[in-house]
Amino acid sequence: MQWADRLTLFSTLDFVGLALLISGWLIVGWFTENPPKGRPSVSSLMVFYRQEWMRQFVLRDPRIYDAQILGNLRQGTAFFASASMIAIGGGLALIGNAERLTGVATDLTLVSAPTIVWEIKLIVMLFFVANAFLKFVWAHRLFGYAAVIMSAVPVDAKDPQCLPRAEKAGEINITAARSYNRGLRSVYFGLAAAAWLGGGWTLIVGSLLTVFIVWRREFASRSRLSLMQSPL
Repeated sequence: MQWADRLTLFSTLDFVGLALLISGWLIVGWFTENPPKGRPSVSSLMVFYRQEWMRQFVLRDPRIYDAQILGNLRQGTAFFASASMIAIGGGLALIGNAERLTGVATDLTLVSAPTIVWEIKLIVMLFFVANAFLKFVWAHRLFGYAAVIMSAVPVDAKDPQCLPRAEKAGEINITAARSYNRGLRSVYFGLAAAAWLGGGWTLIVGSLLTVFIVWRREFASRSRLSLMQSPL
């Protein structure tokens, strides 16, 4: 079966849902990292506090507290990277045994479709999970780089190398957090892609719901309100 023939196995709703899923993922990610003036996102607000963390880090003695925070951040990225790897393995196992999935999906949706349809839907899910895994791994590595640079910051706050190195550590920390947030968004939209197993309508609803949830957490959540109340 040629690819052109395989495309005919999907309905217009499937293509609309897939377009919403991908465009929503890209657009929400762009606005989160490049918010409009006067309406910063939670991620952009946290940039200030990460920079301020490094300024306070220079003056703090001892610096065990900072090491604990960075260790917790690395543990979080390691956990999600491991979970993503397990999900990738499970997805590949399902693709290799898609006949059973076809039977279950047919019972749930009451729609009969060739095995290739379910395999393609699983591949879309795996795309988001694989992207999340790569982002989490890179974030974990960057947090490690930040830890090394922080260790290179002189203990004496008057040392001319102290503040510049702390600022470098802050920039690496910000980049790591950006990669971590991208990984989380991929997880969210990977879950939305799972709704495609129920059909085109469920994919559309899942995509719109995911866009709303991510937007609300970044631009209309209580945590954002708390951050906005603090003077910047």
